[in-house]
Amino acid sequence: MLDRIRVVLSHTSHPGNIGATARAMKTMGLTRLYLVNPALFPHADATARASGADDVLARARVCPDIDSALDGCRLVAGASARSRSIPCPVIGPAECARRAMELTGQGDVALLFGCEQSGLSNPEIDRCRYLVQIPANPEYGSLNLAAAVQILCYEVRVAWLAGHTVDVPDGHVPVSADEMERLYTHLEQTLVQLGFLNPEHPRHLMRRLRRLFNRARPDENEVNILRGILAATQERL
Repeated sequence: MLDRIRVVLSHTSHPGNIGATARAMKTMGLTRLYLVNPALFPHADATARASGADDVLARARVCPDIDSALDGCRLVAGASARSRSIPCPVIGPAECARRAMELTGQGDVALLFGCEQSGLSNPEIDRCRYLVQIPANPEYGSLNLAAAVQILCYEVRVAWLAGHTVDVPDGHVPVSADEMERLYTHLEQTLVQLGFLNPEHPRHLMRRLRRLFNRARPDENEVNILRGILAATQERL
C-alpha cells in the first residue's frame, strides 16, 4: 500500500529540500518521489540532506510537467496553507492519509507540494480533489517544505499501521486524474463551440466545473457517458 503513494514536489527551488524530503519519506517507509521541473537536481546539497536516503533520490523521477507526474493517479491531494477564492474541499493530514490508504488498492495516490516561495499554483490546485491544511500556529504557519512532507508521510504511516484497507462502496472506482483531465479538455472545447464559454474571458467557469466533478468522483462508465454526450453535441454543432 505504501508503494502506491507518490510524493510530488513541483518546481522545487532548493536542492537541499529535495534531499530532506527523501529523508522524511524513507523514515516513514515511502520511496516514490516525483520532481516536476526542479531548479537543481541532481545536486550535492540534495545528497547531503538526504542523510542515507540516497536510494530514494536515485529512484526519483524527474517529470517535465504536472500531467506526467500525476499520470494514472486515482487521488491527488495538495498541501496548501492559503485559502482560495473558489473553495476546494479542505481536509487535515490524518483524514488525507486515511483517504489515501483507502484508495491505494485502486491505483496510485499523489501528495502534491508546491514550490517553496508561493506554494501550489491555481492550475496545480485544479488537479487536486482535496487540499490538505496542517493546523499550524495561525500567527506563524510557515512550514519548511520537508517538514510539511514529514507530517503527511507520518500520518500515512499511522493510517497504514492502523490497517486501513481499500474501501470501494458498491464497486465504485473513480477514474484516474489523467482521465479526468481528458474529460475537462473535452468539456472546455465543447463549451467554447457552444458559445457558452468565452476563451478570452473564461472567468472561473472551468474551475467551478472541476470542483463539481471532483465531488462527484465519476467512474469509467460515467465519464464515457459524459464524453459521449459531448461528442454528440460537437457533431450536432
